[in-house]
Amino acid sequence: MIEKSGREFLYLLETIGRMGIFLATTLTNILKPPYTPYPVIRQVYFIGSRSVIVILVTGLFTGMVLGLQGYHNLKKFGSEELLGSAVALSLIQELGPVLTALMVIGRAGSAICAEIGIMRNSEQIDALECMAIDPYKFLIAPKFIAALISLPVLTFIFNILGILGGYLAGVVLLGVAEGAYFQGMYDSVVWADIRLCLVKSIIFGLLIVWISTFKGYFLHLNRSGVFGAEGVSRITTDAVVFASVTILVWDYLIGSLILS
Repeated sequence: MIEKSGREFLYLLETIGRMGIFLATTLTNILKPPYTPYPVIRQVYFIGSRSVIVILVTGLFTGMVLGLQGYHNLKKFGSEELLGSAVALSLIQELGPVLTALMVIGRAGSAICAEIGIMRNSEQIDALECMAIDPYKFLIAPKFIAALISLPVLTFIFNILGILGGYLAGVVLLGVAEGAYFQGMYDSVVWADIRLCLVKSIIFGLLIVWISTFKGYFLHLNRSGVFGAEGVSRITTDAVVFASVTILVWDYLIGSLILS
């Protein structure tokens, strides 16, 4: 048992070190010329533009649920006029960044991990190295830049649609005064809330692309020893689960640091 615990601990330290070196190498390659915008634009389209429909639908119905539940809970205290404040703060501080990140993990993060895993499995990454093309610069860096650009934009789109959904549920369907809905939002939302949302979305974007690319890039070092199609499926599942849990953990950590 002691031997197994030591082996697990050493593997954990090795993984943490490898992830740190992977991140440092990627960030170094982002800053290193030449700068080619086209790969970044392609990744922004893949991560950002192609996720917009999912974000629109998720944000709208999340806001409607918040409006519905918030109305019935606030009605018990005779405070229906605070519905706009409750919906806006819930979305901007917590639900917007977190749910956007989880949607992007499921739609784009899994695809990124599988793509790079397949390239590693079919030795395409080794071929790039043989041609003196840096895989970090060519494959990983554009995805990092695109994720850092796309996540804040998608998060604010989610928030806007969520507020609209709360308006539809609370004002249009349940009869809350329109002026009270927007005035409560105007009085309660401050710059610190927007800043918290922005910081969370940037950090979540970094975590998503970091974990997804790392898992795919080091497919050949996975502990299961399974490669091929099954290996790609396993590391993709691991990446989605690990990234989702990491997002929730960091959501608490960021909130506790900024709000304390």
